[in-house]
Amino acid sequence: MSCGNPHDTDCREVLDKVYAYLDGELTESDIAGIRVHLDECSPCLQEYDLDKAVKALVHKHCGCDPVPADLRSKVLARIAQVRSELAD
Repeated sequence: MSCGNPHDTDCREVLDKVYAYLDGELTESDIAGIRVHLDECSPCLQEYDLDKAVKALVHKHCGCDPVPADLRSKVLARIAQVRSELAD
């Protein structure tokens, strides 16, 4: 995904890191770059809002159950695959 406008941080890079951003797993520098990008880029902000809503929904309904590491890996791999297919 790209909005077509130049940014200091590329749209794909922001979207690849959005879950880590939501989980607070990034450096202060990465967090600042993503915040600036989301302020400038409406399509990425919409994607971020969707991801945030999905994360909140999953947490609400499944927050008490630990996620097996292999399931997490499979889900993240599938997300990466779908993003790659959408980018082509």
